[in-house]
Amino acid sequence: MYIVSMIQRNFELLRLKQSIENNPVTAIVGPRQCGKTTLASLVGADHRFDLENPRDLVRMADPQLLLEKCKGLIVIDEVQEKPELFSLIRYLVDSIPDQKYILLGSASGALINGSSESLAGRIAYIELGGLRLSETGAQSIQTHWLRGGLPRSFTAKTDKISKNWLENYIATFLERDLPRLGMNIPSRSLRRFWIMLSHYHGQVFNASEIGRSMDMSDATARRYLDILEGALLVRVLRPWFNNTSKRLVKSPKIYLRDSGVFHSLQSIDTFENLQSHPKLGASWEGYALEEVARATGVPYQSLWFWAVHSGSELDLMWQHSGKNWGVEFKYSGSPIITQSMKIACEELELEHLWVVHAGEEKYSLAKNITALPLQMVGDEWEY
Repeated sequence: MYIVSMIQRNFELLRLKQSIENNPVTAIVGPRQCGKTTLASLVGADHRFDLENPRDLVRMADPQLLLEKCKGLIVIDEVQEKPELFSLIRYLVDSIPDQKYILLGSASGALINGSSESLAGRIAYIELGGLRLSETGAQSIQTHWLRGGLPRSFTAKTDKISKNWLENYIATFLERDLPRLGMNIPSRSLRRFWIMLSHYHGQVFNASEIGRSMDMSDATARRYLDILEGALLVRVLRPWFNNTSKRLVKSPKIYLRDSGVFHSLQSIDTFENLQSHPKLGASWEGYALEEVARATGVPYQSLWFWAVHSGSELDLMWQHSGKNWGVEFKYSGSPIITQSMKIACEELELEHLWVVHAGEEKYSLAKNITALPLQMVGDEWEY
C-alpha cells in the first residue's frame, strides 16, 4: 500500500501566495480536515489566532484593541465563530495599509455569506479540497481513489485505520460541526439523508423520490442538500441549457466530493470490495470528475453537465476563451468513441472533448476527441 509522510502542495501554495500579494484579505474555504491550517502555516504569518482555541477567544474579547496592534500577515482560523470580525477587518485593512489577512473557515456558506458584503472588493476566495492525485503521485491512484483526499485518511497506515478515521469524521461533522454552524437538524436524520445521497451519487437529484423514501417534504430534501453542498461535501452539478429541439434534463446531478467519504457511506473499505461493488462505475466517475473539475480552474457555478431524455449526455462541460469544452468519464482502459459523444460535440459545438479513463495511454479518437488517462490530469487543465 502506497503511503507518504509529507506531501507538497506547491500549486495550492502558489495560489495562496499570489492571492496574498494581490488582495488585502484572502479566505481559504474547504471541508474540515482538508489541510487549510497546514497550508496557511507555510506562508510565514506574523500573527495567528485560532477561534476554536479558548485562549485566543479570550484574547479576542476586544478584537479591535488586539488587531490594531498587529502588523504584517494575520491568520484567523475558524473565523465563522466570530462573524462580527468581518466589518472590523474591512475597517482595519482600509486604515492600516501594511496589514493583510488570511481567513480560514470550514463551511463556505457561513464564511462567504458573512464576508462577501462586508469585505466586497477587498477579499479573494480560495477553495481548498483534499489532496489531488497530482500531489500524491500517479502511483498512489488506488489508495487515493479508495481513501479519498482528506490528508489523515489518505496517509493512514492501513485501510482499516483510514476506514475508522472516516467514520469518526462523518460522526463529528453530524454531531458537532452542524450544530455549531447553526444547523439544528437531528444528526440521525441527516446521516440517513447523506447515505441516501450516496446511492444517487452520479445520478440526477430527485427531491420528490428521496423525500418519499425518507418521509420528508421536497423542500426539506432540498434544504438538506443545500447544507451538504454549502459544507463542500457534495457537488451539485447543474444542467446546461442550449437551443435544441430535444427534451433536456433539467434537474441537477449530485456527487459526494470526497471518494473516501462516499466509500465510507457505502461500507466499501478495501480496493477489492470496490472492484466488485455495483457502484464501481459511479465511484470512478465522481472521483475523476472532482480531479478534473479542480484542474480546470473554472468557478464552481460555471461547471455543468448536459443530457437529453433520449439518452445523449455529457458528464462535464464549461466555457473558456469563448468556447465550449467537455469531458466524458469512462472506467475503461481503452475507451472508444460513441454516438453520444458525437451528438454532444455537434449539439454543444465543443471545441474539444476529452474522454478521461482508467488506462495509461493518451490517444486521439477523432479530430476533436482525445482519450486521456486520469493520471495525466495535472494541477491546471491544458487546453
